[in-house]
Amino acid sequence: MTHTLEDLKSGALIGSKRLKLACGLTTFPEEILALADTLEVLDLSDNQLSSLPESIAQLKQLKIIFFARNAFTEYPTVLGHCPNLNMIGFKSNQIHTVAEHNFPPKLNWLILTDNKINTLPKSLGQCNLLQKCALAGNHIEALPVEMSNCKNLELLRISANRFTSIPDWLFELPKLSWVAFGGNPCSHQANINTDIESYTWNDFNINELLGEGASGLIYKANWKLKQTDIALKIFKGDVTSDGLPDDEMAVSIAAGAHDSLIPVLGKIKNHPESKSGLIMKLIDPSFINLGNPPSMQSCTRDVFNEGVTFSTANLLNIAKQMASVSAQLHSKGINHGDLYAHNILINNTAQCLLGDFGAATFYNKQSHKTHNIELIEVRAFGCLLEDILNLVPENSIDKRLKETWESLISDCFYPQVNARPLFSELINTLNTF
Repeated sequence: MTHTLEDLKSGALIGSKRLKLACGLTTFPEEILALADTLEVLDLSDNQLSSLPESIAQLKQLKIIFFARNAFTEYPTVLGHCPNLNMIGFKSNQIHTVAEHNFPPKLNWLILTDNKINTLPKSLGQCNLLQKCALAGNHIEALPVEMSNCKNLELLRISANRFTSIPDWLFELPKLSWVAFGGNPCSHQANINTDIESYTWNDFNINELLGEGASGLIYKANWKLKQTDIALKIFKGDVTSDGLPDDEMAVSIAAGAHDSLIPVLGKIKNHPESKSGLIMKLIDPSFINLGNPPSMQSCTRDVFNEGVTFSTANLLNIAKQMASVSAQLHSKGINHGDLYAHNILINNTAQCLLGDFGAATFYNKQSHKTHNIELIEVRAFGCLLEDILNLVPENSIDKRLKETWESLISDCFYPQVNARPLFSELINTLNTF
């Protein structure tokens, strides 16, 4: 819900825990301070703010702030004085400077996507609670080595920057599970053939919009030449929180055929707005999302609809399919980067389809980092299994079987990354269940 400045000034919002204002603000409304005793979430996205007053530190209950699409050129230093602030978002500003020692002590989610940042402060390595860090679409050339101390970091997005190398220590972080690092000068140029037949935009009759993601719009369309309905994904062309649409297109094609991947049938050419697009098989409407994206509270872990449960047979089917498709991707030097329930479609027979390659990255299979890159994704697989296992009713799984699953998950979570099983080994283990 978006509030009005009039509501704020009249005192009608006293006692509110959340405040959202988008009304062309150029200065921070001091009336917000009247909410200091209760305000936890402040969203001032889509304004014209370029600075914050020192008085914002009076908001002692503040946990979450969003300033997306404003006019900040420097990260506000005052935020380091907000004692309970744990989530900070400055997506799509003009920030070029992030000074040292200005992060709040409870920070666990930092979003600086699509700015102009050249250098990250060394003090980012002191953010011991940091779990999620989105830095895609900046001018960053290197991560400070001090970030190797971020032992709780689980999700990192550094795509579309200016990295000339990715440090080895990154793939040794004990909890890192979801990482995207494509679209950099050091990015691997895969030798996989990503050529595919192109078809002109006018070959299709566009019907309804099926869905929208960060990178594009998906339409149902009729392929006139073949008299069949298909899905068209038209890319927006902008950098997303995960990376670049061109990388997503290339990986989607290179991933190849697999029972748990949505078949790619071709590319679009001659789009009236010169946009890129993929032609994909239309998925049966019986498929639904396995889970929902993480909430502000769960941070890195998916959430599920209330009351949803899974059987042990469902769990095994999901595990086998996702291990198999992940093994195929890594055999081609592809890191999915977003292996989550909310990116998996499932039908009533537990047939699964892995989608959303927005965070996917090609990597060099000959690199000494190869195994660790795969083993980072193995931890994400472990998180998926744990989430599903937690939704299996206690009275439907015997103690020994549950302990077997917990042991497998524990192997995926092993803090020493190179001690985890590869996906090929996980497949062998799952075949014994």
